[in-house]
Amino acid sequence: MKNLLCIFLLASSFVSAQMPDISRVWLNENQWYTGGIGNQDTKLNLRISLSQQDRKNDQEYFVSGVTIVERNLANFEGKIKITKYKGGKKKSVVFGEYDFAEEPKGKHSGIFKGKFIHTFKWNKKTEKIESNFMQFTGDWTSYDGTLNLKTNWKNH
Repeated sequence: MKNLLCIFLLASSFVSAQMPDISRVWLNENQWYTGGIGNQDTKLNLRISLSQQDRKNDQEYFVSGVTIVERNLANFEGKIKITKYKGGKKKSVVFGEYDFAEEPKGKHSGIFKGKFIHTFKWNKKTEKIESNFMQFTGDWTSYDGTLNLKTNWKNH
C-alpha cells in the first residue's frame, strides 16, 4: 500500500508540473529582430507584439506581430514551440520551431517556418535573464508558391 501511495504521489507531481510562462522572452523587450531574407540577404525586420502561452500545451506560444521587408509591411500570427531545453551552470539553451503566417496580401506575403535557438544566463540573485541571445533560421514561402527564400534573424 505504501509503494502504491508513493507511485501515485510521484505521478501526480509530474502531471501538475508545468513549464514556466516565458511568453515575455519572445517580445524581445519590444525591440525589432533583424536579419535577412533571400540570396541577396535583403533586410528583414520582425517584431513580436503579442505572446501568450498555450494553456493546453505549455511548450507552445501563440504570437503575433509585424514583418517589414523593403517597403512591404505585413501582420502575422503564428506559433513558437519549444522542443528541447538544456540547463547549465554558465548558460542554458532552448531549442524549438516556429511557424508564422502573414496576412495574405498579394505576391509578397507568405509563411515563415523554421527552427530557433535561444541561449541565456539566469542570474539567481536578480532572478532575471542575462546574456540573452535568440536566432531564428528557416524559410519563407509565398502563398502562391512561386517564391521560396531562406531567412534568418536575431535579437540584439
